[in-house]
Amino acid sequence: MSPIRFTATAIAAALLLAPAALAQAGGYTPPRAADGKPDLQGFWVNTSLTSLERSGQFKELAIPPEQAAKLEAGRAAADARSALPTDPNSGAPTKGQDVGGYNSFYVDAGTHYATIKGEKRSSWIVDPPNGKIPYTPSGRKAFDDGLHFVRNTFDGPETRPMAERCLVGFGSTGGPPMINVMYNNTYQFVQTGDYVLINVEMNHDARIIPLGESNTEVYQWLGRSKGRWDGDTLVVETTNFNPGESLRTFFSASYLLSADAHVTERFTRVSDTEILYEFTVNDPKLFTQPWKAEMVFNRSPKPAYEYACHEGNHALPGILAGARVNDTLGLTNYAEESE
Repeated sequence: MSPIRFTATAIAAALLLAPAALAQAGGYTPPRAADGKPDLQGFWVNTSLTSLERSGQFKELAIPPEQAAKLEAGRAAADARSALPTDPNSGAPTKGQDVGGYNSFYVDAGTHYATIKGEKRSSWIVDPPNGKIPYTPSGRKAFDDGLHFVRNTFDGPETRPMAERCLVGFGSTGGPPMINVMYNNTYQFVQTGDYVLINVEMNHDARIIPLGESNTEVYQWLGRSKGRWDGDTLVVETTNFNPGESLRTFFSASYLLSADAHVTERFTRVSDTEILYEFTVNDPKLFTQPWKAEMVFNRSPKPAYEYACHEGNHALPGILAGARVNDTLGLTNYAEESE
């Protein structure tokens, strides 16, 4: 690339980043709710190409603008190709040909990496600096064992993960912490002087967060949360995670939490269109250190739609019936057999 073209690209990228960078740098006065606290209400999305952990293609937290632009253009082009109708004259695929997914119209992973504090981010995790979840050896084994159990145990509906039974969203969409997945990344915030409710599109999870003291002896699927205001920032502390939902995985293999985990979330309205979302996960049973992340929620132009997923969904009988056929055929390692 010529110096002139590179300079033009860099200037264009800087102009695109400027509004978000200025907003997140401070000096913004958020609108106020009836009780005088910052108004977080409305529909927000965390759709992004940025993921929880840093992938091997990135060396640093910040993605160089030119690299980000190239990757984003490639993703947008791929999405456009996948939206084209199938050619009826293309013939059958050859053996071994990757024909891609199906029904890709519902996938909404975005075409841009998140801009936080003026940088295109390669991961939500900012500490440890390598952008990876800092499992202890025993914590990593627990995660791998749990993942193997999920992928190979089909004794009955109770052995299937919570997301597959439509009890909570997969990939920790409901959190805490709340992580983006490949679709349905819309959240509705509703607040009063006593509560903040976060309604999650994936999978109809509703986090009801009392402001002030709350009963923390109850173990819930998404933990027991309580919130408070620290200036213009909503701080939410969550403990008492239900041990039965500790593996935040299956489809996306996100992470593992123990029942003793402590998650601290911070929500700060930094512009008319952005909420800066920061969280810290502290779980000495599984991790060598607390790990921290930064995410941005962007104002959504559309509301959340009904996911219509419920326990007892029709997929479960088919999954279990298929497992019984495999049992008859003597196939026990379902994950390896499917590969």
